[in-house]
Order: sequence, then C-alpha cells, then structure tokens
Amino acid sequence: MVSYLSSNNPRVLSSRRRGFASERIAISVLEELGYRVLEIGKKIVINNTEIGEVDVVAEDSSGVKYAVEVKAGKLDVSGVRQAYVNALVLGAKPMVVCKGFADDAARELAEKLGVQVIQLSDIFLVESEELYSIVREVVEEALTDYFELFYGYTVQLKPEHYELLSAIHSSTSIEEAAEKLNLDVSSLAKRIDELRRQNIIPKWASKYSSVKRVAQILLQKKSVISALEESIRLVENLKNLVDQLKTVQSTLNSLTQQLTKTQQVLLKLNKLEEQTSS
Repeated sequence: MVSYLSSNNPRVLSSRRRGFASERIAISVLEELGYRVLEIGKKIVINNTEIGEVDVVAEDSSGVKYAVEVKAGKLDVSGVRQAYVNALVLGAKPMVVCKGFADDAARELAEKLGVQVIQLSDIFLVESEELYSIVREVVEEALTDYFELFYGYTVQLKPEHYELLSAIHSSTSIEEAAEKLNLDVSSLAKRIDELRRQNIIPKWASKYSSVKRVAQILLQKKSVISALEESIRLVENLKNLVDQLKTVQSTLNSLTQQLTKTQQVLLKLNKLEEQTSS
C-alpha cells in the first residue's frame, strides 16, 4: 500500500520523484560520458514471468552493453548484489549510477564483483542549459501524463467512484477526505490503492496532492462529457423539431393546394348557377 504525504508539506520530495529525477540526470551523465542509451525501464523476464526491472540499458563505443541501476542516494551492499544479478540475467555488464558508497563493504563488494560505479557527486556538475533541459523534460512528461489522463482515459466510472473522487478533490488532506467519507485514513488509502489497481488513478500519482489533482481532472472530465452529451441531445432534439416543422410545412402546402382547388371548383359552380338562373 502506498503511503501518502500530507499536502501541507509541499517541499517534501517523494522517493518516486527523487528516483525519476536521478534517472534523468543519470541518463544525461551517461550520454555525456559517451554511452548510448538503448532502453529505459527494461523488464527482466524468465519463463514468461517478470522478476525485475533494470533502470537503463546502455552501450559504450565498443558495443559493450551495460545494465545500469540508478540510485537516488548512496549504494549499499544490497544495491551492489541487485545490480550484479540483474546484469547477469540480461547478459550485460553491471553498472550503478549513484551518489557514492554507503560504506566500505559496498565498495569492496562492487570491486570484487566487477560492478562499475559512477558517482554523481564526483563528476556531475550541471550547467544552466543542462538544468533547463532536464527540468523542461520533466515538466513536459508531467504535462503529458495529465493530458493523457484527460483526453485518453477510457475506464468506466461508477457512482461510488465519483463519490470517492469528489471527497478527495474537495479535501486538503487525506485525513479530511477520510472524515467526509466516514472512514479511517488506512481504509481510505486502501480504497485509493484499489482505484489504482483498476487503472482509475494512475500509478504515478503517489502523493495525496497528485491524487487530488487526478480526482479534479476526472471530475472535470465527467462535467465536460455530460455537457457534450447534453449538447448532442439538444442538437438531436433540434433536428427532430426541424423534421417535424418540415412535415407540418408540407402538410400546410398540401392543404393550401387542396383549398385552392376547392375554391376553383366553387367558382365554377357559382358561374354555372348564375348561367342556369339567367
């Protein structure tokens, strides 16, 4: 279950966002060092079963492939083992991009297993243009996520979903939303996780503030769709009304023609009567 940070602490960066930023920086560093990035988020599959994921697959100028693990913090023994095993399964050389070693044991194990370690704290000095490019890319991807949510979302929502989303959208914290729904925070978090499993709330929305924005977008989308559907109904009603008016007009034209013929017949009869009487 995902833990939700209170929206009252906007400066706290989630582990996912730290990892995302570190990954973007790591890719930039690898490319600066002459590596070519082949894949991002490479799935490790054995016998049709997904067992893990490698952050980046890169290739050096000699064509040697590396399975690159990106760490937002320092590399510990567990991280070294993970990088080594993942690279072994993929048939690549192990590499880790991190902010240094957590301890001497991690450093010694990396040397023993042949895990190449690139320490950002030692080599990475970002220029203003590079920082602008990285920030722009992150912002563009975030905007893409929200645009896809609004324009590409197709999951059918039920009334109980909208009740939950409305409570989230109208609350400043998960505690307030839970109170509105007469739930405890743990129960609400489980229901939010259930929405995530149903692909109603995207997996990238980990903080409560992100979940709240998603709820707002989904509710606004519902309003827009309802307005469009109402507009379509009005257009259909207008079309039907126009068709009915055309039918009435046709009937009136027919009646007018019949009246004209009747008048002509009556005039002839009157003339005949006059001639007969004379």
